[in-house]
Amino acid sequence: MAQKIVTVYTDDLTGAESDEVRTHIFSLDGVNYEIDLVSDNYDKLFEALAPFIEKGRKTGRASGAGRVRKASADGPSAEEIRAWARENNYQVNDRGRVPSSIREAYEKAR
Repeated sequence: MAQKIVTVYTDDLTGAESDEVRTHIFSLDGVNYEIDLVSDNYDKLFEALAPFIEKGRKTGRASGAGRVRKASADGPSAEEIRAWARENNYQVNDRGRVPSSIREAYEKAR
């Protein structure tokens, strides 16, 4: 049996699918947020925050802030691993990081 795995990147604001989606991290009141956006929507976010950034004081970078991430196109997505784990009777959360033990089991099964 052949299997084809397709990774779809989705803008969190609009739900639009695009290869141009990137993860952006920002903080407010000590809470870190991350959001996946295409560049046009990131520009909207930046424009909305620009007046506050301009008048605010820098306190240094929060650890991990400012990095733009994109999921690796080489490996399986977390959702693909979750689906495999459920099919193989592993308990896995719907959100968050997939435990390394499940990732390792997935890799061994392939």
